[in-house]
Amino acid sequence: MSANNPFARLPEAASFTVTSTTVTDGAVWPPEQFSSGVPGGKDVSPQLSWSGAPAGTRSYAVTVYDPDAPTGSGFWHWAVADIPATVTDLPEGAGDDTGSGLPEGAYQLPNDARVARFIGAAPPAGHGPHRYFVVVHALDVESVGVPADATPAFLGFTMSGHILGRAVLTATAEIPA
Repeated sequence: MSANNPFARLPEAASFTVTSTTVTDGAVWPPEQFSSGVPGGKDVSPQLSWSGAPAGTRSYAVTVYDPDAPTGSGFWHWAVADIPATVTDLPEGAGDDTGSGLPEGAYQLPNDARVARFIGAAPPAGHGPHRYFVVVHALDVESVGVPADATPAFLGFTMSGHILGRAVLTATAEIPA
């Protein structure tokens, strides 16, 4: 596992709380949140609930990122933009192919596998433990204004000047050699 801190060069932001009935902060992803390419994996996005967002929050974005992927740039597993400020939870499986569990107006961007859905953990066998940062970003705009086919990195760049708060849950995964 690398010491790479994905927030080190981002603007500081107030923290608030994100929890999940699917995974506990610091714990290993359950099998359902592994990639379907891994035995037992199902590519099911985690249930998320958040509270305590800063005043002035007008929308949220959710991202899932593995900074430990051996790519030089990590791996984006999920990105959701334009979640209305009135929404404070997503059901397990909201990140399926249809996004049917997402609230009206929210949309999924293509991840690093170039599919607009959640893709589960699949660290290379023997590569060691990977961290998966599940982040709810509280934004000061109703719409972040990125196209639906944008990359998660472009979403991050565009929203960096609009982040009021950040709620972080970290899951882990490792596949033995």
